[in-house]
Amino acid sequence: MRDTNSDLEYAYNLNCSDLNQEDFLNMLQNGNVAEKQIAALKIENVTSKDEAIILLNNLTGCDGKIREAVAFKINELLLYKENIKHIFAEVSAEKFAQATIDINANICRLILESAELLRDYPGFSEQYTSLIIKYTNSALSELDKFIFRDKKYVINKQLFKLYWCLEALYYFCDYTDVQVLKSILTKSVRQSEYTIREKVAQICKKHRLFPDIQKELKNDENYYVRNVFNS
Repeated sequence: MRDTNSDLEYAYNLNCSDLNQEDFLNMLQNGNVAEKQIAALKIENVTSKDEAIILLNNLTGCDGKIREAVAFKINELLLYKENIKHIFAEVSAEKFAQATIDINANICRLILESAELLRDYPGFSEQYTSLIIKYTNSALSELDKFIFRDKKYVINKQLFKLYWCLEALYYFCDYTDVQVLKSILTKSVRQSEYTIREKVAQICKKHRLFPDIQKELKNDENYYVRNVFNS
C-alpha cells in the first residue's frame, strides 16, 4: 500500500525545489504522475515548438491529473504571454481539438478558452474547426444508432462530446461552411437533451443564422432554450 503521507511530503518538497525549466520539461517527459503534474504547473514559459510539444504530449492519453495540470498551464501561458501564441498555433491543432472533448469538463473549458485565444491564426483555426466538425458528426452518428435499451452512460458520453463540440463551434463559427453548420444544428435540435438545443440556440442567435431553426427553438418546450432569445 502506498504511503499517502510520504507521497504528499515528496510532492511538497518537489514543489519547493529549485529545479529549473529544463529540469521540469525533462520531468514532464520522464516523470511519474505526481512529478508530471507538478512539473506542468511549475513551467513559467515556452520558448520553442519543442517545448510546446512536450506540454501538448501530456494533454491527451495520460492520467487525468496530468491532463488537467497541463490544460491549466497552457491556458495560463496563452492568457498572459502574447508573444508565445504563434508557437502553439504552429504546433498542433489536433491536440487542442482532442482535449476539447476530454471526459473532464474542466479540461474542455480550459482548452477551448485557449483555442479561442489562437483563433486569429487561420491555419490553426481551420484545422481545429475541421477536426471539431469531424468529432461532431461522429457524435451525432453514434447518437442516431442508440435505442432505448442502450446504457444511459454510453449515450451521455456522446451527448457530452456533442455539447463541447457545439461550444467550440460557437466560437469558431466563421471557420465553418454554412451548409455544414446548418446540417449539424438541424440534427442537434432533434436531441432530447435540452442543453444541446440551448447551445444550438446560442449559436444561431450570436451569429444571426438560420431563422427557421431560431423560430423552432423560440417555441421549444424547455424554458432555458426559449430564454436564449430573451436575454
